[in-house]
Amino acid sequence: MECTAAYASRRSVWKAIVLYSFAVSLCLGDIRYSFPEEMKRGSVVGKLAQDLGVDRNTFSSREPRIEFDGKKRYCEINAQNGALVINERIDREELCGQKPLCTLSFDLFMENPLELHRITLEIQDINDNNPAFPHSEVKLDIPESADKGSRFSIDEAADPDSGIHSVQGYRLSNNPHFSLAVQTSAETGKYAEIVLEHELDREKQDKHSLILTAYDGGNPQKSGTVVIQIRVLDINDNKPVFSQPVYKVSVPENLLVDSVVVTVSASDADEGANGDVTYEFSHMPVNAKPIFSIDPASGDITIKGSLDFEDSPSFEIRVKAKDGAGLAATSKVVVDISDVNDNAPFIVIKSLKTPR
Repeated sequence: MECTAAYASRRSVWKAIVLYSFAVSLCLGDIRYSFPEEMKRGSVVGKLAQDLGVDRNTFSSREPRIEFDGKKRYCEINAQNGALVINERIDREELCGQKPLCTLSFDLFMENPLELHRITLEIQDINDNNPAFPHSEVKLDIPESADKGSRFSIDEAADPDSGIHSVQGYRLSNNPHFSLAVQTSAETGKYAEIVLEHELDREKQDKHSLILTAYDGGNPQKSGTVVIQIRVLDINDNKPVFSQPVYKVSVPENLLVDSVVVTVSASDADEGANGDVTYEFSHMPVNAKPIFSIDPASGDITIKGSLDFEDSPSFEIRVKAKDGAGLAATSKVVVDISDVNDNAPFIVIKSLKTPR
């Protein structure tokens, strides 16, 4: 008798699960809304009740609720009018960086009858960031022996916005000795080079000051500037050379703070101050800034913040090596984060009804 009752009970549970799965599969549907980032809290994203074909007067009785995968609840449902409204600030750059497509997805549940819908929010970029250079001032020491046509690269400006709202070009203030060349690289995007148009004479003028402006394609246009201070030297004919063009390393996500990730190394054939090499980051993603630091003397790149494979499985950083006279070289550092078993499995029950 007990075995028969247990079998019947298990059979009822499985029957309920199958019926639930079948009902959900029948009701599954997708709704997509597109709207700009940084909308105010309470702004209407979409008319859920209307788009689902549900009467607004009965919408609240269906017990609508939404489930986000993460901790933040970016949207909420206004049960009175059936609208989907902004609940928390949505920053596209924070969510997706410069990816061409940025979306958020969550589940919408309603009862009586049970319905499940997948809602996708497409976050559109607005021009809410100015282009910015890594430093407000760049110092270049150029020997008077430099040949006409010599080029000197300037670290590219970064703009977290995407598409036309990102960096589109550069402008250089007028100077009889220098002109501007804009280069495009698949790896770094647009960057500027200062081109020597007329040979320098230290005895006539030993300093030059230029202003380089980076601008985006927004309307109105946003821009950022860097001051280039040029000191003319007698000679410095060698710049640092990295031991590797690319440093690639893999570390576990539970690596302790202050651990050395990788050591970059560059040498300079010049003697004295012209051969002394120091290191700095020339460009790094926004999410890498609070995590990595570099020793300017040794080139050790260390961890100063916690790593999380689930948040960022990889980082690409560019490092600059400068000698005492200002000539520089760059190299790329790729840090891959390996996953460790630091998350326990969990079960989320969206809806459960047991027979009476």
